[in-house]
Amino acid sequence: MERTRLTHDELAMTQKNVLGTPLETCCTNPMTGFFRDGSCRTHSQDIGRHTVCAFMTADFLVFSKQRGNDLTTPNVDYDFPGLVPGDRWCLCALRWREAAEAGMAPPVILEATHEKTLEYVDLDVLRAHAVDPEQLNRRGVDK
Repeated sequence: MERTRLTHDELAMTQKNVLGTPLETCCTNPMTGFFRDGSCRTHSQDIGRHTVCAFMTADFLVFSKQRGNDLTTPNVDYDFPGLVPGDRWCLCALRWREAAEAGMAPPVILEATHEKTLEYVDLDVLRAHAVDPEQLNRRGVDK
């Protein structure tokens, strides 16, 4: 029996969001995701589970920096541009949950948040922080 391998694009299309529908792109400007392909898709090598598509706020960026994860300073070694309020970014599920518990969670785009997030955060909590991506003022997804 011949085994069929999925292409990169086909594999991305098989991944689901927290709503059970196909995972949408989070952001391509700046390019986000564990694979830096704009998607919060994940893989077993993604130990941090960068699965939550979030809309960066100034408060969250300060909170994250205070917790030892500076998301505002560029790091060329990791192809990381540094974030500003208004950017979308695939956050680690546990960092987002920590921020939610502290009352500092940034808004979430459910359609672009990977279903693996539900292993760490309840859907009701995500829904309470959900925003309509079309209503956001951001650099966002290149169309």
